[in-house]
Amino acid sequence: MRIEGENGNFASPDCRSSSSTGWFPLRPAGNRVLHDAITNIDDSCDDMIENENQSLRDRVADLEKKVQDQTDEIVCLRSTLADVLRRLNNIEGSRVLNNHTSSQSGRTTPSKDGVRLRHQQQQQQQQQHSEVREKRSSSSSSYTPGRSSSATHINRRSAHYQSTSSLYSDGHSSSSVSPAPSPSPTHSQSSSHPHPRPSQSQPQHTLHLHHYPSTPQPPSRHHTPSPSPSRPQHLGALNKRWSSTSDFQVHSPSAISSAGHGALARRTNFGSLYNLNNLRSHTGSQLNLSKLGAREATYNAEEGVVKFYLRGRPINLYVPTDLREEYTPSGPTPPPGTKLKLEWVYGYRGRDCRNNVYQLPTGEVVYFVAAVAVLYNVDEQMQRHYLGHTDDIKSMALHPNKLLVATGQTAGHDRRDARPHIRIWDSVSLNTLHVIGISDMERSVACLAFSKADGGSLLVAVDEAPDHNMSVWDWSRGERGYKLMETKCSADQVLAVDFSPVDRNTIITCGKSHISFWSYENGMLAKRMGIFENRERPKYVTSISFTDTGNVISGDSNGNLLIWQRGGNTVAKWVRSAHEGAVFSIFVQKDGGIITGGKDGRIVLWDRDLSPTGTEMQVPEQYGSPRMITTGRGSQLVIGTTRNSILAGTFDLPLTPVMQGHTEELWGLTVHPTQQQFVTAGYDRNCFLWDTLSRTIVWSKDIGEHAQSAAFSNDGDMLVIGTTSGKWLVMDAETREVYAQYTDGSEPIQVLRFSPNGANLAVGSRDNSISIYQVSEDCRKFSRVGRCQGHSSFVTHLDWSSDSQSLRSNSGDYELLYWNAGLCRQIVQTSQMRDTEWATQTCTLSFHTLGIWPEGADGTDINTCTGANHSAVLATGDDFGKVKIFASPASQQKAGHHSYGGHSSHVTALGFLHDDSRLISTGGRDTAVMQWHVSTSTR
Repeated sequence: MRIEGENGNFASPDCRSSSSTGWFPLRPAGNRVLHDAITNIDDSCDDMIENENQSLRDRVADLEKKVQDQTDEIVCLRSTLADVLRRLNNIEGSRVLNNHTSSQSGRTTPSKDGVRLRHQQQQQQQQQHSEVREKRSSSSSSYTPGRSSSATHINRRSAHYQSTSSLYSDGHSSSSVSPAPSPSPTHSQSSSHPHPRPSQSQPQHTLHLHHYPSTPQPPSRHHTPSPSPSRPQHLGALNKRWSSTSDFQVHSPSAISSAGHGALARRTNFGSLYNLNNLRSHTGSQLNLSKLGAREATYNAEEGVVKFYLRGRPINLYVPTDLREEYTPSGPTPPPGTKLKLEWVYGYRGRDCRNNVYQLPTGEVVYFVAAVAVLYNVDEQMQRHYLGHTDDIKSMALHPNKLLVATGQTAGHDRRDARPHIRIWDSVSLNTLHVIGISDMERSVACLAFSKADGGSLLVAVDEAPDHNMSVWDWSRGERGYKLMETKCSADQVLAVDFSPVDRNTIITCGKSHISFWSYENGMLAKRMGIFENRERPKYVTSISFTDTGNVISGDSNGNLLIWQRGGNTVAKWVRSAHEGAVFSIFVQKDGGIITGGKDGRIVLWDRDLSPTGTEMQVPEQYGSPRMITTGRGSQLVIGTTRNSILAGTFDLPLTPVMQGHTEELWGLTVHPTQQQFVTAGYDRNCFLWDTLSRTIVWSKDIGEHAQSAAFSNDGDMLVIGTTSGKWLVMDAETREVYAQYTDGSEPIQVLRFSPNGANLAVGSRDNSISIYQVSEDCRKFSRVGRCQGHSSFVTHLDWSSDSQSLRSNSGDYELLYWNAGLCRQIVQTSQMRDTEWATQTCTLSFHTLGIWPEGADGTDINTCTGANHSAVLATGDDFGKVKIFASPASQQKAGHHSYGGHSSHVTALGFLHDDSRLISTGGRDTAVMQWHVSTSTR
């Protein structure tokens, strides 16, 4: 650089030539001027660059905000459209609903503010247009390969049925309306076997089944899933419907036996995993007859005795006199005209599951309990149910589009029939889109997450096997998805997994003594363990989430909160003892605020830097600790708790229960004799009085003992609760005041039953005896009459005769004994009881229940049965989570029935309401209470 001198010459700042050449050294004053000029220029440049950078950052931030707002608007628009379609589905399917529930036209439907009547005028209008709708439905339900996906999608939207998941079989969905059955992918050799329809009353539709099977069978070793050639790859996940035709099939042994095993094999090719249950229940037992020692029942017409076997033990049953001449034990018995539809599910699984409550933009809260995914609209007091799973659901993830849901289940009783897998389904139509991981999961799907940075194209899952394998799936690629990569995640328990919302190739997992940062590229997963440095390593890292900048927030069992720098595995900030006890949930709001919930029951609001804002609230102790926190409508929060409750509220308004349930094994059930109410009692020491119309808890009471059984008095004013310690309590059914407490030994009280005249109470105990008590003073005083002893095992069921003079009882070793109630003595001449009329039908071993036992059944397979009060219907609950409906009496083997799923554990108790309008079922370890609507189909 040269600077102009006094004579107009230029000189270099470091020039040393003489003045004779016209060049001369600059004086110190010139150096200062030069330095100041350069500094000013640099400052000006820096200011200009900084201003430009700031302007650019502001513009980028504005663009990002606009993109986010537009994304939210798109999600809301899609959700609104989905809600509109759902409501249209309800209208389109109302005619079929009325056909199957014509007796319900004058009944009331509960709403949030009271009881809402169904208008006759609306029903008349629906009947007037039923023919038009039927034509539309039949013309739009078929699928022709090669048609454009958009046209197919539109046609399918216009056809809807009454949900067949409960009316006909164990389907994938339960709601007021379900979409028309879609084509199901299967092998080409199955296309020649059309799926039969159960009855003529159903709409007839042509299904082309040679391209898509319903729930897929396990792939062969060399099978490579590929997308359908008739659909664009990017539209397959949204447009394709995967609805098993088993949803529209009535499964009964008589139908199967008449069709033959070949027809059964062909039919199961089209079904879902549920069809494996049918194959097991209808053919597996026959294949194992020699192994189990089961035999056909034999009938001695001279003595009027039918003999059948349970576990090789003969049981003699006496045929009523009027049936002796014409009775045959193996005669065909058709299934009953009565069917069930799952109407309501009480309960939620929060005690041992995480990240399983989400608010859908349509206003529904989606969660799971047992084998049911529940979509609950609190404002409209309406539930819909996804019933595609065959066993316990253990994990759930919501797609970024807020419409698709992924749920993962555990392995069932039979590893062949109920293998762990993941189902991805549409929250609007309740149709299954993909079933993945059938042959890849070993125990259960512990946790799930959709990717976020790429719009949800990937799904990560962690298996609860010893190695806790983590797999990443391109879930929309083919019907069964495509596994991109898999690796051992950790030798210890994994509690949560999630994708980074900013970095496409980053996955975070946490669990016992670890938090891991994964990056994937070129089909490989690289793992970096979180470094706690000099901080105490927690026993568990219990929760993770992400800030809007991509930093990871973790909570641990010590109550600490940590921020991990984006892209690294070191701690950037540490908040010590944010909670007293473990941090169960971390939720980041759209404005960057952070909400945490801990074992101490506190829900705390933090700013984006994890500085406390001073705002918090406390979850009431009876609901447990917050297990999952998510956003609701507006500023409302939706909270799942460790005591299986779902709450809603804000920091300014108190929390109110949305759903409550039992937390431990559930056995006690009794229905009110005159009202639409019932009581449940479980090992969690809680007794709940439920109302089936408002679908809420009327009252709850902690009795301080593990409850085993329950019974209402004949007038419904008093309630008796039996416990596992041999005690039984008498309380007022309205005020919950305990009037008396009695003790019958030290074993659990298995069954309680009032006599029809209300004068006596029978108490069946696990100590093999039945105690008879005389009732007085309006059921407030009980005096023991005697003790019936003679069983060689614990008492399981008992019934009173209609004249209140006799009892019959079953025991754990398959005995059927009769008793003189007044003398408390066994009636040895059992033949004289053949014509006795019984007030109830709860004994599983009797002549009238012979047909409920499948061939080769273990005597413990059927836990409970009950007869309807005013109709010839018999319901049973078994060890496989099935509720079955038989025609009563079911006195012939292989009796036809309808089977319904939903429970994931043994069904422990059943009860019809006093008017037979609904059936209540309770699950054992799944803690679920299910309310089934009872309808008589029109044929």
